[in-house]
Amino acid sequence: MKQLRQEDKIIKGVKNIHMIGIGGSGMCPLAEILHSKGYHLTGSDNNESDPLKRIKNLGIKVYMGHSAENIKGAELIVYSAAISKDNPELVAAAELGIPTMERSHLLGTLTRYYDNVIGVSGTHGKTTVTSMITQILILNKMEPNAVIGGKLPLINSNGITGNSQTLVCESCEFVDTFLQMSPDVGVLLNIDNDHLDYFKTMENLTLSFHKFLSMTKLSYVNGDDELALKAAEGINAEVKTFGFEKKNDFYADNIKNGKFGFSFDVIKNGEKVINIEMHIPGHHNVLNGLAAFAVCYDMGVSAEGIKDAIEKFTGAGRRFEFLGNFGGFMLADDYAHHPTEIEATLTAAKHLDYNRVIAVFQPFTFSRTALLKDEFIKALSIADKVILTPIMGSREVNTYGIKSEDLAEKLKDAVVVDGFDNIADEIIKTAKENDLVITMGGGDIYKAAHIVTEKLA
Repeated sequence: MKQLRQEDKIIKGVKNIHMIGIGGSGMCPLAEILHSKGYHLTGSDNNESDPLKRIKNLGIKVYMGHSAENIKGAELIVYSAAISKDNPELVAAAELGIPTMERSHLLGTLTRYYDNVIGVSGTHGKTTVTSMITQILILNKMEPNAVIGGKLPLINSNGITGNSQTLVCESCEFVDTFLQMSPDVGVLLNIDNDHLDYFKTMENLTLSFHKFLSMTKLSYVNGDDELALKAAEGINAEVKTFGFEKKNDFYADNIKNGKFGFSFDVIKNGEKVINIEMHIPGHHNVLNGLAAFAVCYDMGVSAEGIKDAIEKFTGAGRRFEFLGNFGGFMLADDYAHHPTEIEATLTAAKHLDYNRVIAVFQPFTFSRTALLKDEFIKALSIADKVILTPIMGSREVNTYGIKSEDLAEKLKDAVVVDGFDNIADEIIKTAKENDLVITMGGGDIYKAAHIVTEKLA
């Protein structure tokens, strides 16, 4: 058993846990794990969702809406970061002296109850690689537990509970939440200029990843990424590198553009292991597949078993997720919300066989949009046409004076449209035969895509 932190002891001493926002994508898999360990759970949420249906099907009592009454009998309250401090259930917990725990702290606690925690970190690609590793382990009968930041189609969920000591976790650097965890194996995919409203400098961001890797026994690091290598300097863990360059322990060679994505040879220590054909587009996904391969191969999964699982992987939910062909145009949805991700997604889209690529982008947070304005414009300019929504502020107040029109005026063919119904109408009006339309963003832009599917079904 790993060394427990003070807050871990709360979990050991309680049986009845109430979860605020239990239907959230990050909360649902944690609820499943707690439920599997015999805790009595209740929860509350404002919105019906697929994860919430999954929770209810486990027999967990869920209250729709938030009320002080909902926490009756609870010995611990768990809440997601999206829950405001004036939430009536949090207020009631404070008045009654019931301990509270934010979701990332609960995840951290759960990592100390498993012997083999694989923490997948990096600015981009975390959900894809966490999903790939989970899929490989499931299909090779390794019975993993997993907490994923997106839906894995294989299990139609953001997480799974399995009968093993392996826990695969997406490990997010936002406000240092991943430092709550106790990973045994670390994966560092890349370090890019995100969340600088919190970290302020790239040095601080890199240092945070260094602290994360320092907690591991073994880490897989992108050997082509200068900052990732810097983050791995001086850690006590064994470090293995992966990348495109031949200096890496694992590298991709003989890369060819296939029908659904790139194929490549996996080379380990100079020797070819196997050839893999990706079924998700984008050159960046070669690196994601290679990282997943390295972790699972060293765990003892056969190369053939990994190849088979990766070639069956068609993406995580909202990661270049094809939604269907509607009136001659193809509709896809993607979580890309940072310029580097947008550039990767749109570049991958342009390599596919479509006449035009139409990007429908919802900027997420005022700070990111203001700080990376020029980078957003450069990335979005890859598309043939851009439809923008107003900026989704999330937790922020617009002290930056930034608006979507500031991006639109610098793009060759762009329009700002408010309201998902109006955006759906704009997509239907604009898209022609053999166009590819991609809705993109970290907020709820996917709702516009789903309205299109409903209108044209």
